[in-house]
Amino acid sequence: MTKYLRTTSSRYPNLTALYSIGKSVQGRDLWVMVVSASPYEHMIGKPDVKYVANMHGNEAVGRELMLHLIQYLVNSYSTDPYIKWLLDNTRIHLLPSMNPDGFEVSREGQCDGGQGRYNARGFDLNRNFPDYFKQNNKRGQPETDAVKEWTSKIQFVLSGGLHGGALVASYPFDNTPNSMFQNYASTPSLTPDDDVFKHLALTYSTNHPVMSRGVACKAGTPAFNRGITNGAEWYPLTGGMQDFNYVWYGCMEVTLELSCCKFPPASELPKFWEENRVSLVKFLAEAHRGVHGFVMDENGNPVEKAALKVKGRDVGFQTTKYGEFWRILLPGVYKLEVYAEGYLPREVDLMVVEQHPTLLNVTLHPAKRNDNLYRHPTVGDRLGPGPSPSYHNQHSPQSHTSKPASDGGIFSSITSGFNNFVSNIFG
Repeated sequence: MTKYLRTTSSRYPNLTALYSIGKSVQGRDLWVMVVSASPYEHMIGKPDVKYVANMHGNEAVGRELMLHLIQYLVNSYSTDPYIKWLLDNTRIHLLPSMNPDGFEVSREGQCDGGQGRYNARGFDLNRNFPDYFKQNNKRGQPETDAVKEWTSKIQFVLSGGLHGGALVASYPFDNTPNSMFQNYASTPSLTPDDDVFKHLALTYSTNHPVMSRGVACKAGTPAFNRGITNGAEWYPLTGGMQDFNYVWYGCMEVTLELSCCKFPPASELPKFWEENRVSLVKFLAEAHRGVHGFVMDENGNPVEKAALKVKGRDVGFQTTKYGEFWRILLPGVYKLEVYAEGYLPREVDLMVVEQHPTLLNVTLHPAKRNDNLYRHPTVGDRLGPGPSPSYHNQHSPQSHTSKPASDGGIFSSITSGFNNFVSNIFG
């Protein structure tokens, strides 16, 4: 894989850039390939998106599809107007293998089981992120630490996590505050952006000829209506990557389960590529839906780290150092709330249409410290993403961090054991 990525990067220097976000436990690079008309520099006003594959090392289809996707995008740039538009207006970051150590000990043809699922220290990387609803006591791993740092440095608008062992697009929340025991076939745990997440999941599933039918992989496993599910309704889990992306950084991530067999024979890869090709492209293009723009001061200077929130949707996002922001929204009328240190807060009306994203530029005016209108959000009612989660509702999480804490006792042990059992079956 490393050789392929390096060769591709050197062959297409105007469309690709290769970088490493860190190393695995055993020292393997976590390679990311950028595919874009501007591979080395952020395009001001244009979004960054990502796919992360193979975080469970024995779920190999996503890893291979990322390599196919790279080749497809660079080959199609000069011949396909849609691909050219996508690469001219988007920076696509592809991490083919988040768990290269696990992949090394996995075996082709093993459709089930856990060999290679975990990293070299035996940790499930999709249970290793900070969690909003329940304290995550698991020690942080180098692979998840690298992804967390990566996500903190680049403001991704949209993300997909590629898995195997089922055929479904699963959307947040993955966790729930409602039950002591995390039961299989639980109730949904819905985000404030549930309409958008359902739309994103359906964008993937409806462009996939098999996933869209919602057929169960085998007897005794769930069938999913139209090929989508709420994560917690399928089975709740603590420390998942998609909830972390959304709550901490306002990045909308969907988990994409792409194959009933976790590590199918290589001879089946052409079939998987044809099934997923359109979905992989159309999903990323959804970053261009909704509202985007800039937050500036009275002199036209960008306001960095302004906290934004769509009224009634209590997961925030923030501006980049260039004052940029993006938010995926379905057609409708909304109010955008904008806060920044030293400025008067603003509330702006906007309309989103189906045909194109809405451009909205917001000017903030300075506030005097004794001005009664001035109020900057505190950590307790945080609206913007960052080290603390940007979600707040009636549920009070135990902690916003993943620092070790006291043992959860027998209930924690039972829950953990049951989740591992369910995970090994379904992915």
